[in-house]
Amino acid sequence: MLIALILAAITCLLMILSVLFFPKITIKNKSISTYWIIVLIGAIFVAIAGKTDFSTILSKLTENSSINPLKILVLFISMTILSIYLDELGFFRYLANITLKRANTSQFKLFLLLYITVSILTVFTSNDIIILSFTPFICYFSKNAKISPIPYLAAEFVAANTWSMALIIGNPTNIYLATAYNISFVDYVKIMIIPTIISGIVAFLMLYLMFRKKLSEQINGTPEDIKIKDKTALIIGLTHLAICTIFLAIGSYIDVEMWIVSFSAVISLFIITLVSSLFRKTKPTELKQSLKRAPWQLIPFVLSMFVIILVLSKNGITNYLTDFFGKEKSPWLIFKYGYGSFIFANIINNIPMSVLFSAIIEPLGIEIANKAVFASIVGSNIGAFMTPIGALAGIMWSSIIASHDIKFKYIDFLKIGIIVAIPTITVCLVVLGLFI
Repeated sequence: MLIALILAAITCLLMILSVLFFPKITIKNKSISTYWIIVLIGAIFVAIAGKTDFSTILSKLTENSSINPLKILVLFISMTILSIYLDELGFFRYLANITLKRANTSQFKLFLLLYITVSILTVFTSNDIIILSFTPFICYFSKNAKISPIPYLAAEFVAANTWSMALIIGNPTNIYLATAYNISFVDYVKIMIIPTIISGIVAFLMLYLMFRKKLSEQINGTPEDIKIKDKTALIIGLTHLAICTIFLAIGSYIDVEMWIVSFSAVISLFIITLVSSLFRKTKPTELKQSLKRAPWQLIPFVLSMFVIILVLSKNGITNYLTDFFGKEKSPWLIFKYGYGSFIFANIINNIPMSVLFSAIIEPLGIEIANKAVFASIVGSNIGAFMTPIGALAGIMWSSIIASHDIKFKYIDFLKIGIIVAIPTITVCLVVLGLFI
């Protein structure tokens, strides 16, 4: 048991180091992320040390349960492909440019409009996609407008990782924790919508207090003229995203699992796009790019982390953490799991944290488990903007702005975390306690 625990800790440490210092390796002009390779190798050694055979792991991966990681991965990747498809058509960049035009010369107006735009889009798509789409655009327009990009990059990142709490589909951590405990789309919204709105307002106010001096300066540059070329494809993409979201909401009432809804939406998107391209005699390049950009590396990463947690749980290690956080009903339970998940997300990343906390919560009664799950979801989202390790989105965000020669040190990230993340999660957990 001790050896398995030590190997699991080493694996997590090496994963963090790989993300910070050697995130990718290049083989024949192809870049491969290293973090999932390390976790995959670590999972093999942890399974051997924990005396967990392949048949036990396979049975857990294939069992028909809500905690099945394969179903969760299908749901997340399907929703991501729907968002990437729209991004390939220039939809997000187009909206961002409209925002810039409406701001005129006011930086505060631009800051507010950008925050609102990112927030709304994140609710219905995914925080990772919005960050990948908007970050390069912010770097470009800030340079053209001759203004500091830091307030806008911070606003984008904070908004994406705060408003991602609103719906299950906003973050893979939401998907994992909520579906693991049979929380339906509608039940999730009933609990999380008010805490998310209030948290979003608090986060914005904290950001404004941080950057109010920079935002008092005027914009001198001019925005680009961006147009969407393939409007037919855009209508197809938006229609599929809208219909998919509606069916995710009513899925529990018609007894259809969310992964089936999202997977069906992607299959339909591909079929209709191909047929449309055939009739219009155009190349469906956005489909190829959507598949290329999909986060396939999350499959071995999540499955490997699932195996590690499975072994630790089998050896009774997660029970110690359950005892530490408490099994009894307590007014402090939400804060324990909320702050606990917040801290763990910044130690081992929020996706592994979600897998771990799912196992920690399992021994709890239904009422207590639900509170712990929602509190952990809050920690997994808001924890993303405490440090760059908190989420994969933080790593991607940091690498993008570095490629644009924008200096943003670890201490700068931590400053946002202390000033924005801590007040935001505290208020969110208080409000969550009132609504759950």
